Amino acid sequence: QARKTLQAALDRKLNTNVAKNILFFLGDGMGLTTLTAARILKGQLENQPGEETVMTMDTFPNVGLAKTYSVDFQVADSAATATAYLCGVKTNLNIVGVNAAGRNGVCRTQKGNEVTSILKWAKDAGKSVGIVTTTRVQHATPAGSYAHSASRTWYSDADMPDSAKTDGCTDISFQLINNTDIDVIIGGGRKYMTPTGTKDPEYPTDYFSNGERKDGRDLIKEWQNLKTGKVAHYVWNKADFDAVDPETTDYLMALFEPGDLRYEEERDPSTDPSIIETTEKAIRILQKNPKGFFLLVEGGRIDQAHHAGRASMALHEAVAFDRAIAKGLELTEEHETLTVVMADHSQPLTFNGFPFRGNSILGKSPLWASDMLPYTTLMYGNGPGHKIVNGARPDIRNVDTKSKDYIQQAAVPVDTTTHSGEDVAVLARGPMAHLFQGVNEQNYIAHAMGYAACVGADLRHCEGQTTPPLRLKQNKQTTKTNTLLKLALLSALVLS
Repeated sequence: QARKTLQAALDRKLNTNVAKNILFFLGDGMGLTTLTAARILKGQLENQPGEETVMTMDTFPNVGLAKTYSVDFQVADSAATATAYLCGVKTNLNIVGVNAAGRNGVCRTQKGNEVTSILKWAKDAGKSVGIVTTTRVQHATPAGSYAHSASRTWYSDADMPDSAKTDGCTDISFQLINNTDIDVIIGGGRKYMTPTGTKDPEYPTDYFSNGERKDGRDLIKEWQNLKTGKVAHYVWNKADFDAVDPETTDYLMALFEPGDLRYEEERDPSTDPSIIETTEKAIRILQKNPKGFFLLVEGGRIDQAHHAGRASMALHEAVAFDRAIAKGLELTEEHETLTVVMADHSQPLTFNGFPFRGNSILGKSPLWASDMLPYTTLMYGNGPGHKIVNGARPDIRNVDTKSKDYIQQAAVPVDTTTHSGEDVAVLARGPMAHLFQGVNEQNYIAHAMGYAACVGADLRHCEGQTTPPLRLKQNKQTTKTNTLLKLALLSALVLS
């Protein structure tokens, strides 16, 4: 096997095409420990030992690491990281689509400091664009592709302080339909789009699912009005979603829940589409554009399950995410589609003990701790699973730790896990995928994707384009990013 792997590496040719399409898969909170554990779970779900299983993302030939810290914190959040890998600029915690001159929650600091994303660069270049997520479409990761907000939590106008409205800031839902003409929008978040008190079509008796907007606007209807003359569908259930014909559809907004979507393990396949299905629908709609497309697909609930200390849920989300990647590869051609898979940040999940080969990844270590009690292979550095009763850890000998509802033990008590700050993996295949190698700052990713597809400011990769891009308001960070890009290109020329 090692010889075959070596020969495959020796036979590999650099793909220096211009990327017609970009498929960008973002596993929220999907650190290296999560990747390894999900790989094992995927194999064990197929009645294999698990360790030798090959995930779809494992087959990507180019792998690098990204440093995830934000401008102001060692350990970042999903808003600061999204701004980095989508907009090419590092920023402060809780800020999305605004550079580091912005201050968390201070509207006036975002004015003039907005930064645009690769989704907008692609749209401006004539490509079709889309976002698919398992969270609400206003959440930090998708918001990074279209919004500029001094607070990632300004989902609707009801979430904003009066001072922010007075200073002219708008909520993220408003920006979703007004900032960039996004062709496909799939996820959750209905309640942020409709006026306060509007009953949810799926949960009409649930008060917490009602619309939240104080300004009385129905952004779903406004979106439909903006698409007059086009074939635009708004759907909120699987039956209507399945009925959407990609071949005749120009625009699709699919919001399947008032907030975030259901976890994969709790999803009803008859009423809620999987991330595999939503990814396929998005690609089939977008790929009709002869100029290509950019699609962001987020496995957003990997992170949310980790925050709850529920490793089983997180790993099942990651397995479904990997299957969505496989669907993406199936529907596109490698010679023209750059596919990038990465995480925004990690989670404090540990993989420990000395379990035997094939031991359930959600099981217990055969070696007990010095307190003569068993412990699970997967645990958290902090989280809601910290429980000390009379000075002792809970005895889990008779506890089913494989249950989707089991909360792993944690060393430090917090209501929800924090993130963790180690580097995250970046995996790539397709045109110019060799740019995604080495250890780089996270904001390098947007620049490398833009270069590969000839979108944004740097168009040198296009035929006949040899001059460097204009460098407006260049700072030290941008200079360093450009230097790294030049080194990667030089490396590619040497190898070729």
